[in-house]
Amino acid sequence: MKRWFRQHSFAIGSALGQLGKSPLSFLFNVIVVAIALTLPFAGLTLLDNVRPMSEQLSVEPEISVFTKAETTREQAQALEPAIRAILADPKSRIAFVSREQALDSLKSKSGLADVLTTLGENPLPDGYVLKLDSFRSVSEAGSVDAIAERLRALPGVDAVQVDSAWVKRLAALLRVMRLILLLLAVTLGMVVIAVVFNTIRLQVLTQRDEIAVSKLIGATDGFIHRPFYYTGGLLGMCAGGVALGAVTLSLQPLNTAIGEFARLYGSTFQLAPLNPVAMGVLLAVSTALGLAGAVLSVRRHLARLR
Repeated sequence: MKRWFRQHSFAIGSALGQLGKSPLSFLFNVIVVAIALTLPFAGLTLLDNVRPMSEQLSVEPEISVFTKAETTREQAQALEPAIRAILADPKSRIAFVSREQALDSLKSKSGLADVLTTLGENPLPDGYVLKLDSFRSVSEAGSVDAIAERLRALPGVDAVQVDSAWVKRLAALLRVMRLILLLLAVTLGMVVIAVVFNTIRLQVLTQRDEIAVSKLIGATDGFIHRPFYYTGGLLGMCAGGVALGAVTLSLQPLNTAIGEFARLYGSTFQLAPLNPVAMGVLLAVSTALGLAGAVLSVRRHLARLR
């Protein structure tokens, strides 16, 4: 165990020593990798703030049930027990809307009272307005369609209209955003690996003679590879820290602008930084990307020196 610690301590010291010889080059590489990481980190921060808001969003889907023209008033009113059985929720509200009430409401809201009066006969059917209080989130409201299909199958029902389309659009938008963020993260992750790959390649070429001498005196591949691995890992970790710092600092001016906009809608929504666990995971991911780039570069270029 002491030997293991001694070998890795030497590798870390050697990696830091090489970085100390060209700090500006290392800093430049950190900035380049950090720029590549900032965009997916910022997108993840945005999704992390929007997701709980969408899940906790109060959603009250409304369903309108219209009976057929030939359905009598008694038959229409007799549908209420069947509708209540389909909803299976005592909190949901069911309101019967007669043809006369629907016509009066249309006249008062549309401004077409004179036109509707000339029709003579009321063309509107009896119906019901259902408010589903049991649905309290975007994901749960997706099951409203199943309820609507069962309502359409009731005898005497002509049409069922669901007004929760905006809920589906919001859920679909969040899914698209997650997919875009995933593709962006994969693409920029490849950029990070490429930058680290090139950085380690230059170091290998610079230390070619030193590596050759080490091999002549019996140094193992692991002994030679470790400092480069640590260099790649340190590069990824430092770049991840810079990217997280940049995203966190940018939240302050963003929240100032968002706060002014949110107040117009009576909201106090603000973007919050990622929690420490999420930040630790992102740092681990950026470190792993740096390490992956270093491993690929070392195995490719040191093999040519044998």
